Amino acid sequence: MTNIVVPTLGESVSEATVAQWLKKEGEAVKADEPIVELETDKVTLEVNAPEDGVIAKITVGEGETVEVGAVLGEMGEGSAANDSAPAKEEPKKEAAAEAPKKEEKSEAASGEAKTSPAVRKMLADNNLSADDVRGSGKDGRITKEDVQNFLEKHGTPDAAPTPKTSEVTQAESKPREDGPREERVRMTKLRQVIASRLKEAQNTAAMLTTFNEVDMGPVMDMRKQYQDQFVKKHGIKLGFMSFFVKAAINALKEFPAVNAEIDGTDVVYKNYYDIGVAVSTPQGLVVPVIRDADQMSMAEIEAKIVDLGTRARDGKLSIDEMTGGTFTITNGGIFGSMLSTPILNTPQSGILGMHNIVQRPVVTKSGDIEARPIMYLAHSYDHRIVDGREAVSFLVRIKDAIEDPARLVLDV
Repeated sequence: MTNIVVPTLGESVSEATVAQWLKKEGEAVKADEPIVELETDKVTLEVNAPEDGVIAKITVGEGETVEVGAVLGEMGEGSAANDSAPAKEEPKKEAAAEAPKKEEKSEAASGEAKTSPAVRKMLADNNLSADDVRGSGKDGRITKEDVQNFLEKHGTPDAAPTPKTSEVTQAESKPREDGPREERVRMTKLRQVIASRLKEAQNTAAMLTTFNEVDMGPVMDMRKQYQDQFVKKHGIKLGFMSFFVKAAINALKEFPAVNAEIDGTDVVYKNYYDIGVAVSTPQGLVVPVIRDADQMSMAEIEAKIVDLGTRARDGKLSIDEMTGGTFTITNGGIFGSMLSTPILNTPQSGILGMHNIVQRPVVTKSGDIEARPIMYLAHSYDHRIVDGREAVSFLVRIKDAIEDPARLVLDV
């Protein structure tokens, strides 16, 4: 038999949730064929078959949490896996009086084997065994929620009386009962982390947002004029995002505090520009990072954005591709947002929010009123490190560059 184990998940990631088994017990697989999906707090990844063979046993069910190196299941040769399956169907009819006891023990033992290390520890801490709790996972496997539900209904066996304060705390944390037209769905690991980090940003940073508007006419005219040549030469369309990435980098160079972060009582200034671009996926919002974006052409930026966005929606991003950004850009305009206040992607100190483009009446320098394609911009920043003057000036620099795209070419 060959164990199917949880691979190294990446820096600072020690556990994952079994999201979906792609293969069933007894199913033949080839080496390097995906057999199970794991979901971490950063990304969904596939575990491939270590060799040709058959899935002999699945030991960790969907929805259970596992640590790096944990055994997810076992693989064996086709004949060995098939031969082992009917072994359980050979109990002798003689000695019927003792048969139930032996079956009870084997069932309990198999129940213990099918639980994750976290569940086994939870059972042991509460003086429970696997046969005390009814599992709701695949093939009757016990999850942490099953143990928690059992404890809420029956309490801990042979446990000392719980102090009143603990009873109050437990009552407060107990999930409320669902209504007749409600459905309870467990948050994914990614969604839990998104919620935690967004709240952490609000709790730790002195977050403030400044706004401005930008006339998108010059950029739209440039795209219209050079789009065909750009596609012919680079094989990719010229979008708006590369203009804003370039404009943001120029502004970050002028106002380095927006590209810095706070570490204890120190300010860490970063002389490189790794720009995160927020992407909405079915699993939640992720922020893949364009490394060293200041060294890339607009065509390279556009190609990288398309590549990262596609793989983000397919769940194919690596953990390294979603960590370490210095500044983030998010575009709510693609969903029709007129204006919003983006939340910082900690530990970063700034984030730029783009919005939809709408024809609005504008007074020109000559005093005339014209309908112009206007986008509202929002710059949220950490006021602990970025002063108001810097934050406002930073956004004005982006506005100036977008309204006069030649600045991006001349780097002024």
